[in-house]
Amino acid sequence: MNVYLAEFVGTSMLVLLGNGVVANVVLARTKSHQAGWIVVTVGWALGVALAVYTVGRISGAHLNPAVTVALASTGTFDWLLVPGYIAAQIGGGFFGAVLVYLAFLAHWSETTDRDGILACFCTSPAIRRFGPAFITEFIGTFVLVFGVLAIGRIALGAEAADEAWTAAVGTYFGPLLIGLLVLSIGISLGGPTGYAINPARDLGPRLAHAVLPIPGKRDSDWAYVWVPVAAPILGGIAAAQVFALLGL
Repeated sequence: MNVYLAEFVGTSMLVLLGNGVVANVVLARTKSHQAGWIVVTVGWALGVALAVYTVGRISGAHLNPAVTVALASTGTFDWLLVPGYIAAQIGGGFFGAVLVYLAFLAHWSETTDRDGILACFCTSPAIRRFGPAFITEFIGTFVLVFGVLAIGRIALGAEAADEAWTAAVGTYFGPLLIGLLVLSIGISLGGPTGYAINPARDLGPRLAHAVLPIPGKRDSDWAYVWVPVAAPILGGIAAAQVFALLGL
């Protein structure tokens, strides 16, 4: 499996399990309907961990354009690979959202909450103020990327990506710790925006929401899309630069 296919598969799995838990909680007449925020955050955390376990040894399991661009900004990842990684991640996000749609096929027509249906695919702010939402996503992604670098003990001058990955996984606890990091972000910082912290996790599924024949769906809220795309990328770059500056 090449690195681009690995990123596609990993991001698909991340979105299938992450957006799947949202659908489980939000959609009418599922057996976990209204199970609550803790269930959502745990589901996302486990989805991230499993996705990283699955493809980390192949592509490094970026699964997130913010991670890819952040690493490239410090010289630890080849800029020539960045467009392919991002395309694969967004494509994987789209495909994972299609799988969520199919997995819950009987429940879309039973659900009258159009905002809830949208939440099964992409994020939106609890309070519709884009400036504060941007700050939330920036901070959340900063914590994500800084935490990933810290967990992996990645030396931002490493010569080879596989060396960095070997340092990151060690005894294969790395992916689980990254899942716990995502859990912490969701519980502590996720409420204002739904913590996209990943442009592919938001944009790919938002595109799927726009094209899939979902009964009674609302518009895909394209006015908001720049926030979960731009803020994570800038937050990720800032985290990588601070990590390097501190010499961690």
